[in-house]
Amino acid sequence: RLAEQINGEIISADSIQIYRHMDIGSAKVTLEEMHGIRHYLIDELEPDEEFNIYIFQEKAKAAIKEIYQAAKKAMAQIYANGHVPIVVGGTGFYIQSLLYDIQFTEEKNDMAYRRKLESVAARDGAEILHKMLAAVDEQSARDIHANNVKRVIRALEYYHQTGEKISVHNEEQRQRISPYDFRYFVLNMDRTLLFQRIDKR
Repeated sequence: RLAEQINGEIISADSIQIYRHMDIGSAKVTLEEMHGIRHYLIDELEPDEEFNIYIFQEKAKAAIKEIYQAAKKAMAQIYANGHVPIVVGGTGFYIQSLLYDIQFTEEKNDMAYRRKLESVAARDGAEILHKMLAAVDEQSARDIHANNVKRVIRALEYYHQTGEKISVHNEEQRQRISPYDFRYFVLNMDRTLLFQRIDKR
C-alpha cells in the first residue's frame, strides 16, 4: 500500500526469499499480494546458489540504480513524484549494510576451513566453536550466540582469512555516514497473534 501511494518499488532484504521454491517457511510475498508492484531480490536464485551480504549489497545497489533510472526516465528527476526504493524485510544486518554502505571484500572462500569448522560443530557441538571464537575475538563471542553456528563460523573465517577481528571491522564500519536520505519504519504486532500465524504456516 505504501508503494502504491508513493510510486515505490520494493527491494527484499530477506536472506531466504531470494531463493526459488522456499515459499512457505519464508512467508514469501505472493503475486497476488504484490498488487502489481515491482519486487526485487525475490525468486532470483536456486537453493544451491550462494547468497551472502556481499552479494546482497551488489544486487540491492543494482536494484536501487534501476529504480532511480526508471524515475529519471519518467520524471526527468529522481524524487519528484518519481520511483522510490523501499527496502523491506527480514535481515537487519543486510539493511544496515546497505543504508550505511558498509564495505565488505569478497574474500575467496576457504571451503576446506569452513568444512573443518562445520565438522567440529557437528562432532563436538556448537559450544566448542564458540570457545574457539572467544579465544580470538571476545567481543564477537559476546555478540553472537553459540547456537548461531553460521555467524560463528563466519567470524572465525574472517579472522582466518584476514588476521583481523570481525568485531573491530564491524565497529569501524558502524561509524560510516549513510549516503542516503532514508526513513526507517519498524512494524510491531501482538506476539500471540504472530506466533499463531507462524504455527499455522
